[in-house]
Amino acid sequence: MNVSTNKNLIQRYKDRYYIEHIDLADFAETNRLHLLIVCPLVFAFGIIDLIVIFFLHLHNLRDYLVSLCYFGFFTLFGVVMFLYSRWSEKVERKKAYILKTIPVYVLIYTGFSAAIYNFYILGQPFNGVISYCIVGFAALLTFTVSPIYYFISITIGLAFLIPGVYANFGVTGLLDTILAAVLMHGFSLYKRFTDKKYIVMLKKQKQNIEAKTFGNFTLLYNNKVSKFNRSKSPELLAYLIYKNGSSVQSKELISVLWGDHADSSQYGANLRNLISDISHSLSELEIQNFFIREYNNLRINPEVINCDYYDFLTGDEKAVKSFAGEFMSQYSWAEEAAAFIEQKIQLAHRSK
Repeated sequence: MNVSTNKNLIQRYKDRYYIEHIDLADFAETNRLHLLIVCPLVFAFGIIDLIVIFFLHLHNLRDYLVSLCYFGFFTLFGVVMFLYSRWSEKVERKKAYILKTIPVYVLIYTGFSAAIYNFYILGQPFNGVISYCIVGFAALLTFTVSPIYYFISITIGLAFLIPGVYANFGVTGLLDTILAAVLMHGFSLYKRFTDKKYIVMLKKQKQNIEAKTFGNFTLLYNNKVSKFNRSKSPELLAYLIYKNGSSVQSKELISVLWGDHADSSQYGANLRNLISDISHSLSELEIQNFFIREYNNLRINPEVINCDYYDFLTGDEKAVKSFAGEFMSQYSWAEEAAAFIEQKIQLAHRSK
């Protein structure tokens, strides 16, 4: 295969499957939120097994040192990855995909290691193969991962299993395991292809919608001011735009909109009504995938809109010059953000 053919294959792969990391920032936040659910489950798996071993084999724990280390690792892993995922919530958007997805790959390798442990150390070949397949397919269903790095992961896991699979299940078992790995990789490619189509659709949609945040907050669609039925709907929208794709819990939104002492149970229905109002208004404008709701968290997808604040954060000179000291000035919570923007401009001037 000559150099020209290799270049063509690489280009074809990029055209179909490659996505810039900045465009995957929203998927990274979903990965992070899913990890906040998965990591406690991993911790529970490890700690429960440790407790069972201690109670059942208290007088001969030395015989179970390997199992203690195995389940102890899962316990520690669940805690560390959970804390890391909480920390990575506020990383800057251009680094979000890499930093928020690191634990996902660690989790995948840990799962494949558990499959190998079951196969060779515990002497349970069938459980080992099943664990390998469950980890591989569950990772694809739960997280957004790079097809290349995912392929490397499943290939390494398969390489360790192949000798044992052949010895225990013969050629048929080996072919079935390889087929499962091929299906995993094919599914990862298909998922990345659909993700890319989704991002391309969002970028086309982005051409029509614009958020003005310097001065008073205004949402424009085709250069016309968007209207909402409820008076607090624009403020909710403004706050989510200010959060720049970060997840916000309902409790925080209620506090921002109705005060620090607002009761979540009392105002929860009001918040849902605002979300419904915004969603309905945007759907009438044929704006899709604006809100993302996961695990009592709400965020907007910054890739859907043009925004002077987002342009400012990327260092766009036109956006920097357009800032005149006011940021969403009709909302009191935005005063701190305005001070931050002003400070950032002053630091930029001093560094010149």
